[in-house]
Amino acid sequence: MTDELKLDAIEARVLGVLIEKELTTPEQYPMTLNGATLGANQKSNRDPVLNLLESEVNAALGKMIVKGIVGSVHPMGSRVEKFRHNAEAIYKIGKPQAAMLAELMMRGPQQPGELRARVSRMSPCDTQAQLMEIMRPLLERGLVIRLEPAPGSRAESYAQTLAPTAHPLESRPAPAMKAYVAAVSAAQLAPAPSTPPIDTEAYERRIADLEFQVGKLTRQISALAWKLGEKLEP
Repeated sequence: MTDELKLDAIEARVLGVLIEKELTTPEQYPMTLNGATLGANQKSNRDPVLNLLESEVNAALGKMIVKGIVGSVHPMGSRVEKFRHNAEAIYKIGKPQAAMLAELMMRGPQQPGELRARVSRMSPCDTQAQLMEIMRPLLERGLVIRLEPAPGSRAESYAQTLAPTAHPLESRPAPAMKAYVAAVSAAQLAPAPSTPPIDTEAYERRIADLEFQVGKLTRQISALAWKLGEKLEP
């Protein structure tokens, strides 16, 4: 998988929501910006619980549109822009694998038992054998990695790699992936550069407005390029 298809934490949460809602509430899919924001901030089946602004969700959608992972549509008879995902085509996976990645992006590393129960909300997964069959192509392609049992636990866990910084990896991974996870953990633990506090409401509103306008222009350019048969460079 190329680096341009990697996701940051907000992109991962929003993509997970789009996949989840398509599979659990298809009547609400494609999703509006407001719906995607509410889904990203949902208190159930989310870890951590977030409080994202619409401008942040809009910026994440705009970045994923440029990557081709998300598309925007205007359904017939509706003036509201809506969003759909292209995860299956972009990552070359089926719906069961998309459901598993969505669950891992929205809640982080999980043990097989809890992962099977949560994935089954979106795609049939009645047994542990079926869970592993769904997971097999994701493991083979490195989209999911196995984490060795944490101290005091007998069960291994599994984590997605599309958005390495979305969730901390607390358990020790299988030897083949130690170097990769060590690098991810080091990046997560690195101190963030100090920045002066922003306490001016007008400045914050201006930033949110600019992000919204940039996202809107990005989607319009992407739609125009698609009509002309051109592909935007990421």
